[in-house]
Amino acid sequence: MPRSVNSVASRNRRKKILKAAKGYFGRRKNVYTVAKNAVEKAMTYAYRDRKNNKRNFRSLWVMRINAGARLHGMSYSQFMGKVKANNIELNRKVLADLAMNNPEAFKAIVEKVK
Repeated sequence: MPRSVNSVASRNRRKKILKAAKGYFGRRKNVYTVAKNAVEKAMTYAYRDRKNNKRNFRSLWVMRINAGARLHGMSYSQFMGKVKANNIELNRKVLADLAMNNPEAFKAIVEKVK
């Protein structure tokens, strides 16, 4: 019996990789073996950086809250401790947004926790 090769599936597999490599430089976009490595590495970075993105945003929010709190004579840790003690259930994302875009509302929160 002759050897059966599923060329339809093979071609689709290769097309999927080359489609993902669109826009890459040089042979990374049109040579399958090179593109496969580039796409694999890109996927690894994407997975890693989805986690790092959360870390970076939280760090940004902490900086903004700290800057807003220090304008009213408190440190970040003092402010967050008092927010938790007063059962104010606003997360860091919302507090950072208030500190940056709505200073009056942030000031009201600071006065409430003092």
